[in-house]
Amino acid sequence: MNYKDHSDQKIVAGNKIGILLTNLGTPDAPTPSAVRRYLAEFLSDSRVVETPRVIWMFILHGIILRTRPKRSAAAYAEVWEEDGSPLLSISKQQSGSLQLVLDELASDRYQVVLAMRYGTPSISNGLELLRQGGCSRILVLPLYPQYSATTSASTFDAVSRELQSWRWLPDLRFITHYPTYPPYIQALASSIRDFWDQHGKADKLLLSFHGIPQSYADSGDPYPEECRATAEAVAETLGLNETEWTFAFQSRMGKKPWIKPYTDVVLQEFGQQGLESINVICPGFPTDCLETLEEIAIENQSYFHEAGGGEYRYIPSLNASKIHIEMLAELVTEQTLGW
Repeated sequence: MNYKDHSDQKIVAGNKIGILLTNLGTPDAPTPSAVRRYLAEFLSDSRVVETPRVIWMFILHGIILRTRPKRSAAAYAEVWEEDGSPLLSISKQQSGSLQLVLDELASDRYQVVLAMRYGTPSISNGLELLRQGGCSRILVLPLYPQYSATTSASTFDAVSRELQSWRWLPDLRFITHYPTYPPYIQALASSIRDFWDQHGKADKLLLSFHGIPQSYADSGDPYPEECRATAEAVAETLGLNETEWTFAFQSRMGKKPWIKPYTDVVLQEFGQQGLESINVICPGFPTDCLETLEEIAIENQSYFHEAGGGEYRYIPSLNASKIHIEMLAELVTEQTLGW
């Protein structure tokens, strides 16, 4: 069936509410060829890279896709699991668990489908599954607590682009962000407390968020301030004073300035100061992935230790924990009131 042409297809609209749970995406395998396909789609998105297209396509295909896939594949191989990418396997757990919780709250009212902005399962296929399920109303829930045009807006672009080919359009709601949503902050604080109960409280808590180019923030992207708001809310909930926590931004690429402070630089400075212990958590990543399991838990740990730092522990993402799934369910039910 050609899903791009629905003109001859009977559409049956039911009363179900479709929940399109989305995440960034992942290569299909930890190999250079699979990573190259993934990066080609990801880095071709004009929301992600705002460099003029002609210039950027030359750089992307002439340089980046010839060199980066091999290095990135090696990094993916370090975190790859028997059932595949951690991000995909955990996202599947989140989707399935959310369906179960919503079924307990309102049996047969919701249908949850997982989709990735880049790679598979695609947003196109996810929307089609909801359409086939008779969902006349769809709530899009990107797992990006802090809004950025590079993530939330890009997801909206993909959803709206797919719906352009539909003859019948569902009622649509879109959760753009939830940086200080109280159940989200409570879930983060609870996960940190639980970690401290098991491993002890470190001298410093570092909340590390993915970065964006400084020029994007200068153009009005609210992402840095939303990250700050999340970090401050978590610190306040935990009762931390200003010497016990800080926040920074990771994953920068290229030579142009990105939003500061940089996570790797902060960790090196803490190491040089002889900080005896540090905990790192990534509140902007509700799902553990390459950027948390390899970049933060492995690579950045080495920066801290090599600079003279002491104990370093990474606090896992919320993942499919009970408190996280219940938070997502609460967010969904609030956002679907009146439907």
